[in-house]
Amino acid sequence: MRIIGIDPGSLRTGFGIIDMAAGGRLSHVAHGCLDVAGQPFLSRIAAIHSRLTGILQDFSPQGAAIESVFMARNADSALKLGQARGAALVALLEHGLPVEEYTALQIKKASVGAGHAGKEQVQEMVRRLLNLPERPQADAADALACAICHAHHTTTRQHWQERRMSTP
Repeated sequence: MRIIGIDPGSLRTGFGIIDMAAGGRLSHVAHGCLDVAGQPFLSRIAAIHSRLTGILQDFSPQGAAIESVFMARNADSALKLGQARGAALVALLEHGLPVEEYTALQIKKASVGAGHAGKEQVQEMVRRLLNLPERPQADAADALACAICHAHHTTTRQHWQERRMSTP
């Protein structure tokens, strides 16, 4: 199963794509950051949607995970983040993907083992888990961690479904 993880942002939206093989083994496919800073706000939203649509067409994931909204420092930031996240969600849904949402705490706990891990810890653990030659950029690392979280949740869900089906 190919999974795309999204770390939404109104200036930089991270994406990370992994493959999950039978048994839960994970491998890196691609990652990056859609840097839309320096453009007018509405152009940034359109660029996030457009560029993410292209990535989805290029890599054809079967599942998607996105970080859910957190409390921002001010209302304006929260609204902009919500609109950037909405642009990403529309691209994922237009591609017909099942989308799961995870909190930053869930993502960090699944990828690092500690819900309050720092950016550097996430970057290093993602590098190690996916056997990358160097630490990915912070937004891309967060997106890869989101995909890893989804892979772990999917594996756990499948395990419990199999156990329920095999018990009389």
